[in-house]
Amino acid sequence: MRLCGVGDNVVDRYLDLGLVFPGGSACNVAVHARRLGAEAAYLGSIGSDPAGDLVRHSLAAEGVEARWSRYGGHPTPRADVKLDADGNRTFVDYVPPTEDLRLSPADLDYLASFDLVHTGHTSLVEDQLPDIARVTKVSFDFSYKDMEYARDLLPSVAVAFFSRARLDRPECAEFAASVLALGPREVVVTCGDQGALLASADRTVWQPAVPTEAVDTLGAGDAFAAQLLVALPVAPAEVAMARAAAYAASVCRHHGGYGYPADLDALYPPEETS
Repeated sequence: MRLCGVGDNVVDRYLDLGLVFPGGSACNVAVHARRLGAEAAYLGSIGSDPAGDLVRHSLAAEGVEARWSRYGGHPTPRADVKLDADGNRTFVDYVPPTEDLRLSPADLDYLASFDLVHTGHTSLVEDQLPDIARVTKVSFDFSYKDMEYARDLLPSVAVAFFSRARLDRPECAEFAASVLALGPREVVVTCGDQGALLASADRTVWQPAVPTEAVDTLGAGDAFAAQLLVALPVAPAEVAMARAAAYAASVCRHHGGYGYPADLDALYPPEETS
């Protein structure tokens, strides 16, 4: 399988730990897909500051192709993370990207060589989604976004991911059916520690969450998505969902989206973190 993550990269700053990790949903999914055996690439705008170097070096170390990405003088977006005693993460501050990713005809020709492009609401490519969908299959992470946001995008999406922690199983199935009616082939609804639902026109699979000793839940949803996307073409849906739940649980046992910790003070002057 060939998968390309398109859109966001960030660094996640753990101020209490004094550490910085590379991340961003599109990057996270590309890295995990590569670890799981896919040919993976990332296309986005990577800053030329020390934080951008951390993102770039981590992608290279993982064997994720990034030659089509842009490298500019803009600062790397960052998110400040707090963890509670159970490892649940909260974003307490966010500095968004200052440079848009605009896809050229050459970019689209490149994306046409992939089986799947994964992007999402944090990647800021919504207006270009129909162009991507014309050349390859699209997976999109809507997270907690509502249907007002999602409705016009769904016809361009093949696999739609939503997070709905407060829905019970019947409500989850009803929600997935309403999303399927708007165009996607498959809909995935993750419900936190309750589990997750995969729905398509001819099947519905409920997967319980896998218990784990969570250190940090950041990136678990991206890990779940990566494993599911890699497994679905080659395994029964029930097996793919079980693998995704187990893999997401394993990612919760370490800090950061996919590792590569860096010293906070080495990347940011202390006065910037006060």
